[in-house]
Amino acid sequence: MNIVYRKTKDFTEKEIEELFLSVNWLSGRYPERLIKALKASSCVVTAWDGTKLVGLIRALDDGGMVAFLHYLLVHPDYQGKGIAATLLTIVKEKYKDYLYLNIMPDEKKNISFYEKHGFSLLEEGAAMQIKHL
Repeated sequence: MNIVYRKTKDFTEKEIEELFLSVNWLSGRYPERLIKALKASSCVVTAWDGTKLVGLIRALDDGGMVAFLHYLLVHPDYQGKGIAATLLTIVKEKYKDYLYLNIMPDEKKNISFYEKHGFSLLEEGAAMQIKHL
């Protein structure tokens, strides 16, 4: 297995849909919206095994002060191989001069992964969301 990491947005709607649905993420059901959102994102890093998209991370930023990580996913067949950690490391390096790098994990089980990579829970913070479905 030779995973290649790309900082380009050269993926197709079908590749994105398959990756997101592989981890049962709701956004995978909206491939037209998803591809549009990813293409407009500040930063997208992808992981490829040959021609197969196996992982992705994206960030949204304001150009200097804060960046928000949203979406870090790895196809189930490739989990546990360090791909998520590598994707996160690449993005952390890109934003190392920003004042804040924020992540809002959707599942509490993922908190330990982010803590291992230098993130900490906000003592007084709470994640909030409006869901339009």
